[in-house]
Amino acid sequence: MDGNGRWATNRGWPRLVGHRKGAERVKEIVRCAPDIGIRWLTLYAFSTENWKRSTEEVIGLMSIFARYIEREADRLAAESVRMRFIGDRSRLDPKLQKLMAGIEARTAPYSRLNLTVAINYGGRDEILRAVRRAAAEAAAGRLDPAALTDEGFSGFLDTAALPDPDLVIRTSGETRTSNFLPWQAAYAEYEFTPTLWPDFTPAELAQIVSRFGNRERRFGGVATA
Repeated sequence: MDGNGRWATNRGWPRLVGHRKGAERVKEIVRCAPDIGIRWLTLYAFSTENWKRSTEEVIGLMSIFARYIEREADRLAAESVRMRFIGDRSRLDPKLQKLMAGIEARTAPYSRLNLTVAINYGGRDEILRAVRRAAAEAAAGRLDPAALTDEGFSGFLDTAALPDPDLVIRTSGETRTSNFLPWQAAYAEYEFTPTLWPDFTPAELAQIVSRFGNRERRFGGVATA
């Protein structure tokens, strides 16, 4: 969800105004996703590298995350949306961690839309943490490293309960993946749009999903006649 800060700066406003507008856009996208056939939606909200931003911006973002959880919990439950979080929570404020755990527990019974939000997430960091988990299992005698498969290693990732993504969309015109789900998205289709996240509408999402439906996915194989 890239482009919030630039959206605000282009208008002469503080960057946090853009982040608040971006949070409003999240509500719209989450609401429309099931209607266009999306059952699994993962949003990249805050990366492990975003801590490099100003203290004011980081504190503001964390406040926005907390307010979103508090204000949207009832609606998400009412609309049968299950919410999860991926990323390293240990650096987050304990109050935010408690809110995250609370909404995960509250929405666990639902599945109309599986919404995952990546906070303090980085793909390399996730893989390193997964390696440490696997190493601990091996040290305890519960895992034979020589027998570890792709599927088995995936079970140590934050996304163990999620399917691999079919489609990755990046807004704002940047054409890099920025450390987002590198293991899981090995065979995902990509779409890069110049639209800044606060301007990314449900209609544009529907158009992108429609184009995705026309792509041929071979997963390393050969096209069939």
